[in-house]
Amino acid sequence: MTRSPQLPRLVAELYGTTTLGDCAAAASLLIRRRELVRGPAIAEYEREFARRIDVGHAISFASGRVALYALLRALGVGSGDEVLLQLPTHVVVVNAVRYTGARPIFVDCDPSTFNIDLADADRRATPRAKVLLLQHTFGIPVDMDAAQALARRRGLIVVEDCVHALGSTYGGRPVGSLGRAAFFSTEETKTISSTMGGMAVTSDAGLAERVRAFQASCAWPPAGHVARYLLKLIVYHVCTQPRLHPYVRPLYVLLGRSDATRLAPAATGRDEQRGERPRGYDMRLGNAQAAIALRQLRRLDENVGHRRSTAAAYRERLAELGFDLPQPPPAANPAYVRYPVQVPDRAAAVRAAGSRAVLGGWFSTIIGEARSPADVGYEPGSCPHAEELAGNLVNLPTHQRVRAADVDAIVDALASVAAP
Repeated sequence: MTRSPQLPRLVAELYGTTTLGDCAAAASLLIRRRELVRGPAIAEYEREFARRIDVGHAISFASGRVALYALLRALGVGSGDEVLLQLPTHVVVVNAVRYTGARPIFVDCDPSTFNIDLADADRRATPRAKVLLLQHTFGIPVDMDAAQALARRRGLIVVEDCVHALGSTYGGRPVGSLGRAAFFSTEETKTISSTMGGMAVTSDAGLAERVRAFQASCAWPPAGHVARYLLKLIVYHVCTQPRLHPYVRPLYVLLGRSDATRLAPAATGRDEQRGERPRGYDMRLGNAQAAIALRQLRRLDENVGHRRSTAAAYRERLAELGFDLPQPPPAANPAYVRYPVQVPDRAAAVRAAGSRAVLGGWFSTIIGEARSPADVGYEPGSCPHAEELAGNLVNLPTHQRVRAADVDAIVDALASVAAP
């Protein structure tokens, strides 16, 4: 009997958290259009999210950036205040600070963890500093003991950026429960996906009441936007199947190339890339998106378990080849949304892995998706470690479509670009 040739696998960096069941649920919601925008799934999702993070309150928004903006407003951050935040980061995080009228103070990173350099934060803190924003980069928790000590000494409010870190823990506690407040994202590339979405969390009842009041003032999303997000989830789930992806990738790229071909609104618009506040920024999460996110939240343990075992496999193989790998704090248990690796030549690494994986490009620039870092106030050379890291970083997929054979193939491909 002749054996048919095996179709190639190409593992994409996103949409590995969705299932056919999620797609079926999304299709059903598309038919029941009255449930797209408003409905009971929002409150249920918020309750379950709060329980999962072990906090008293979770308040949903259309995106993680709006959740951060809501928290900063509710904390009284405004003109004359400063917010300490690390680089590299994404432009929408910087923008959320700027939209309050406060000034972002950029802090260098610690290359061993990709997280904030707390000694540099201490040096840059002034009497105007109000918030210490802690990004758990790639799901690697910040050294929260040291960060809290700095915050107490400087009189700073700790807000956790958990966009990458759903499922990560520090000292046995979920990240997001360790500061005064935190925010999460369920945008399509994150640990769970509602295509777009965000959550603010806190155990401070007064703060939660102010955030909830802001949520009530936000516009509901247009039904057409929610429908397009659901459609995108379905189409991209199919497009990123490893056996199909080599053949449909040109379509996948085309669909995301312009506003005319894009299935759903761009995650970061051109105005945000320039540091400008877009129209309709203050927006709530749609009911149908909450329903899809809730399905995935209930599978989080399996999802995170796979990401941890995949990251461990990468680490074991790549350490043997001499790659510079992250060193999490001793009390941290990361839930790697992607596994970050420093390489001597980023372009060569992407080419080498190109037949087996679409490597992630997060933080290949110091402020992700910014038209220019100067547009949002960054002075070149002020965060040298972050600038160096941005030039030599690749992100390996950890989602549930990544198999042991894929890890081996990706590592074997990267071996050709290991430092001599």
